[in-house]
Amino acid sequence: MNRPTNQIKAATNISFSSNFTPKFLIKLDPALSSKPKTLLFKIQSSSPNSSSSPIQTLISILRSIPEWADRVQERGMKKKRTLYNHEEWARHRSSLRHVRHLLSSLSSRVILSLVPPVLFFTTFAAAIASYNSVVLMHWLPEFFPALRASSLPYQLTAPALALLLVFRTEASYSRFMEGKKAWTKVIAGTQDFVRQVMAGVENPCDMSIKKALLQYITAFPVALKCHVLHGSDLRGDLQHILDIDDLAIVANSKHRPRCLIEFISQSLRQLKLEESRRNILESKISCFHEGIGICEQLMGTPIPLSYTRLTSRFLVLWHLTLPIILWDDCHWIVVPATFISAASLFCIEEVGVLIEEPFPMLALDELCKKAHRDIQEVIATESLIQAQVAAKRNSHSTKHSPNGWPKS
Repeated sequence: MNRPTNQIKAATNISFSSNFTPKFLIKLDPALSSKPKTLLFKIQSSSPNSSSSPIQTLISILRSIPEWADRVQERGMKKKRTLYNHEEWARHRSSLRHVRHLLSSLSSRVILSLVPPVLFFTTFAAAIASYNSVVLMHWLPEFFPALRASSLPYQLTAPALALLLVFRTEASYSRFMEGKKAWTKVIAGTQDFVRQVMAGVENPCDMSIKKALLQYITAFPVALKCHVLHGSDLRGDLQHILDIDDLAIVANSKHRPRCLIEFISQSLRQLKLEESRRNILESKISCFHEGIGICEQLMGTPIPLSYTRLTSRFLVLWHLTLPIILWDDCHWIVVPATFISAASLFCIEEVGVLIEEPFPMLALDELCKKAHRDIQEVIATESLIQAQVAAKRNSHSTKHSPNGWPKS
């Protein structure tokens, strides 16, 4: 009598551990190539002393797929974007881009994140088609009805669903553009601030403070980037920009960008400048405050949740009833039809959700590195440019007399 029970327990003792990882799984999840001895889906085993039931094991198996899809999506969110150059733009508009995009579908985090909903609705459509087929073959009692309905409700509600998806994606893209414009202003403001400091601070006694001030200004975009991107390494990004003591204070502060603004303000007060020049330099800090405000607003305030929930519920109800609506016209074709519809519409909704948080979509690391390189180049060539311009002025003064007539 114990043998069937032991067989059931042995069947629920599932652990996908192997020394071999199939190539198609590596394509789906590149992280598997670094861990070939353990596959991603691992279910807790059921021992005779375990309190887990087969239902709990089934739930854990069903949860493993969305959890895997979420991990793929979160790794994609942390992926660093790159700035486009001429070669990237040529590849972007290449006539072979459609083939390249199709072949890279299995590595797309947007598509992989759609595996749970698309798989669920396709399976549900197959279940509805199987049930209707069994009913039509009279394998069930007559009181089991076939699940079918008129397509008129779908014809009436399709424009509403289209408008919901369009407005949802448009609202997310507006947030993306707002974040992009905010960072454009921050980078441009940083470079202009550096130019003003280099041109306005000429007192030899202020050279050490000037150097520190340039470091604080250069470090601000990096600190703001680490503030808006989860999992950023502030110390690693700023270790080559700030001194060790300054970096310790910034890293231990609760709000790193505002701490750097305080460093900038205190440095400006220590400079021996005319009041008008000091006011001009202090006015440049407003650009940093504005950038912090916009970034924190976008981080803390998503698109109204009622709108997001309405779109999600509409999509779910639409695809739950789609096999019933299409049965009379399509029969078993409802399964691929549901797959195509779910993959298309949920993909549009997924893109809207991804770009709703704009900062992981922007190449902030590359922007900060490029701004740092440009500032370092300007600082390095400052003395050379000054000497060149001074030489031109001296050459001009030697060729002309004070009254403006050429010398003989």
